[in-house]
Formats: sequence, C-alpha cells, structure tokens
Amino acid sequence: MTAPAPTFAEFFAGIGLMRLGLESAGGAVGQAAWRCAFATDYCGDKRAMYARHFGDTPDGQDVHTLSEDAVPTVDLATASFPCTDLSLAGGRAGLHRGESSAFWGFHRVLSEMQERMPRAVLLENVPGLITSNRGGDFLGLLQAMNDLGYAVDPVVIDARGFVPQSRARLFVVCVRAQEGPQDRVAGSGASGVSGGDPFATPRGAALWPTRLRAFIETHRDDVAWNCPAMPDPPADSGTRIDDILKDPPDNDPAWWSAARTAYLYQQMYPRHQTWIEERRNANEFAYATAFRRVRAVHPKDGGDGSKRSMAELRTDGIAGCLRTPKGGSARQIVVRVGRGRFDARHLSGRECAALMGARDYKLEGSESKALFGFGDAVCVPAVAWLAEHHAGLRDITAKAADSKRPAGTSVDPTITRTMLSAKAPLKATDFA
Repeated sequence: MTAPAPTFAEFFAGIGLMRLGLESAGGAVGQAAWRCAFATDYCGDKRAMYARHFGDTPDGQDVHTLSEDAVPTVDLATASFPCTDLSLAGGRAGLHRGESSAFWGFHRVLSEMQERMPRAVLLENVPGLITSNRGGDFLGLLQAMNDLGYAVDPVVIDARGFVPQSRARLFVVCVRAQEGPQDRVAGSGASGVSGGDPFATPRGAALWPTRLRAFIETHRDDVAWNCPAMPDPPADSGTRIDDILKDPPDNDPAWWSAARTAYLYQQMYPRHQTWIEERRNANEFAYATAFRRVRAVHPKDGGDGSKRSMAELRTDGIAGCLRTPKGGSARQIVVRVGRGRFDARHLSGRECAALMGARDYKLEGSESKALFGFGDAVCVPAVAWLAEHHAGLRDITAKAADSKRPAGTSVDPTITRTMLSAKAPLKATDFA
C-alpha cells in the first residue's frame, strides 16, 4: 500500500520551482516525497506560467487579505517572500517596507490557522536579510516564528553546488516544537530551548557563512533554535555554462549586431578585453557571462575614478546570479569567443530554466516573462537537497506514513516563544 505523501502549501509560489524541488526530493519507498495542496501568488504572469506547467492555477489574492479558511490543513508551508526591499538593488528598505513586508501577511495567515498551523515552515530569501537594518529585520522574523511555536534553523545554500550558477540563498527551516528530531535540540537562554545551543552540532562554513554564524553567535540567547546536524551541500556541480548553453544559428537575430557587440567590448575592463583577445583565434569557442553595472572606474582600469556603466565579465564557467529583467542591465549576457569571432547575446528563457535546475519546464509566450519568472525563483535541486538532508523536513516524510498520526495533523498550538524561554524550558523529548 502506498503511504500518503506529506502535503505543503506554497505561498509566493512564483512559477512553482519550490514545488518542483519538493516534489523531486527523495521520499520513502512507495510514496512521493511531497504533494502540493495549495499555491498562491499575486503576480498574474507568474500564475499563468505556473498553470501552463502544472495544470492548476495558484490563488491570486494578496497575502495581506488572504483568509486562513482558503488554506487547507498541510504539513508544511513554504514562503519565498519578496526580496525587493532586502537586497542592495532594492535599497535595503527593510522587512517592514514595500513588497518585503508581505512576510507579515504570511505570518498573519499562519497565526489565524491556530491549531491547523503546519508542522513546519520553510522560508526563503536573499542572504541580505541577515544584515538588513543591522540584523534587526532578521531577528524580528525569527522571533516572530518563535511566537508561533516554531524553533528555527537558518542556512545558506548556493545553487553552484547543483548547477553552473552562483546563487546563494538563505533558507530558514522552522519546526513546531514537538516535531523536531529528538536529541538534536539547539538553543538556550532567555528565548532558547533547553538541551544545548546552536553550536552543539558542527556546521560548515558553507551552510553558515561568516555573517550568518556571527548573527547566530550574537543572538544565541535571543532566539529559539533547532539546528540538527547537517552535511555541507556540494561545493560545485561539476558543470559549466558550456553544458547548458544552446547557441542559435549564427544568423539568428538573438545575436547582437557588430556595433552593439563593439560597444559591449568598449565597456569592459582591460583585463577582460585581454581575456577575449587571447581566445579570439582559438579553434574552439570559449564562453563567459557578463552583467552591466555602474562602477567607479579607477586609473589602473583606464578610468578617472568617476562612475560609468561597465560590462563585468565572468570567465570561470559559472553564470552570475539570475535576476529579474528590470531594465537591460539586469539581463545576463552570454559572450562567445573563438574561431576569429567575438559574439554576444542575452541568456534565453530555456537557458535560464536549465540554470535553475528546471531544464524541462514548459515555456510558452513572452521571453521577457520567462526571464522574470526564473530570475525571481529558487534553484530546484537546492530545495530538493535541503528537503532530503534537513532532519526537521525529512522526519515529516517519515511520519506521514504513520497511520497513527494522519498527515496534516498539527500539534498543540499554544506553544509560544514565551514557553520557549528559560521560565518554561522545553526538554529534548518535546522534539520527539
């Protein structure tokens, strides 16, 4: 008999790559790892892409007005809430401003679900959240999840370990106190849980880079942590952009004109121009990627210290982080050199899909909409790896097969951060 798959609700679903990651994660024998029971996203273009690929359309309500009654009882809720106001590109306005304040709408929905709150929550955003408003935004987010009865575990995972793209993302696994794995409890002090601290089990520099580790050290007594032992994710996928690029014919209009390519060359630093010239007459093509950025150009690079638009070349075979194409400078450029040629074009939607680990994603219609969807999404195999290696998520798939506790049943909703304090410490058995 096939065991029931654990269910999840996908908030800020975008084009559904979080769903693809969870559905592709390795589950127990005879069952799918996860099953999507609900999805919601405010963007109509993303919902349309989602519907074309999956065959079902996400709810389109604003999360600030979404009723908890619209959300079914599930085991897991995922939330890739907008990063606009947490990134450098968005001006670092913070978690309480603009689009990124949507987190609080999500938090409200969870709170109103009361006893139906999911066993676990998976948050995803840019690493800039760690230092937004000098760490105040991140601390407030973690404590807000504690208020709902969740102990938290933040980790950073770079897509580079799975695909040829540099894309570090912050994930926060939040597990209801009575759902966490026994004897892996972490956290102590005024707002922590008894039985250890976040550093009780080793974490490598990949999962906890310097800024995240420093934040956890600073706030080890201010947050209820649950940080199980985890291996470091792969450091490199072993693939390069050459493996995913699909060049159109030389006469295809996707290739830039000679004048446009020459202008791109003029925008490059001298060292990048040298890289091109050294390979221009090679027998095989070499590939690089480029972004245009406004930089202060110093005399050693042929400038006078003033700012101007520069084309920065990346030549290690790894694509830069995909972005939403808000203006031409945000679109990543493919540079091809060799056989007496120097050519340039933008990454295609299909190539962006491959760089997100979604090579077979169904693409139709506008190329710009596809680029926007993938530039604002998660890396599929990175999500799958996290679901397979984090005990708080992995244990849910195991428990889903337990007929004594049907998938979707929640634990006592009265647990709050106050109960996680030193005044009412939890025991390791509370996480059994």
